[in-house]
Amino acid sequence: MSITLFPIKTNLITEKDNISNVVETFALKFLQQGDILVIAESVLAITQGRAIPEDRIHVGLIARIMWRFVAKVPYGIGLRSQISMQCAINEAGSLRILIAAFFSALTKPFGIKGIFYRIAGKKTAMIDAAHTTPVEPFDKCVILGPDKPDAVSQRLKKKFGIEFAVMDINDIGGSWVIGNSGGIPVKKLEKIMIINPLGQGKELTPLCIVRGLLKNSR
Repeated sequence: MSITLFPIKTNLITEKDNISNVVETFALKFLQQGDILVIAESVLAITQGRAIPEDRIHVGLIARIMWRFVAKVPYGIGLRSQISMQCAINEAGSLRILIAAFFSALTKPFGIKGIFYRIAGKKTAMIDAAHTTPVEPFDKCVILGPDKPDAVSQRLKKKFGIEFAVMDINDIGGSWVIGNSGGIPVKKLEKIMIINPLGQGKELTPLCIVRGLLKNSR
């Protein structure tokens, strides 16, 4: 059986929505046994109230200094802004961020990358800076990583009877499963979703059915 992807269009999802209700309203009628339903990490985070308007974020001294040392990357702003750096400090704590920066600076001359996020933690790596998304009103928000994506996926599986994955995907080849319900071939799913069928703009397709992968994996 071939593997097929079905992006699902929704309304604008906000913090007033519940992710279970979103699945039930927009995806349930299309689901079949053996499907995997992929949820965009930013949309799950939004339903959890983790989209923070930038004008509500107080930037402290450490963030004003630290953001300048973050390398520019081709896939977005990341922590290279005072506001998103402050959110990373809020998530991980200032001491952990300083330790991460210290060891990152020590290892950078040796070409070792990724030390900062390994120490600072996965939540800091998932922060989307303001003006990353073009979708209003979230274009003026820092979107934090979702809270407990594994637990959310497992709860959805229990309710709907299929596998769920929460994914962080971008348009230049980044594809990561950051939460799943337990029965998913993670590496295969990441490879399939690298084309980013969810889109990076105003598509409003934060859900995607992956059909055929579980049968092909057996």
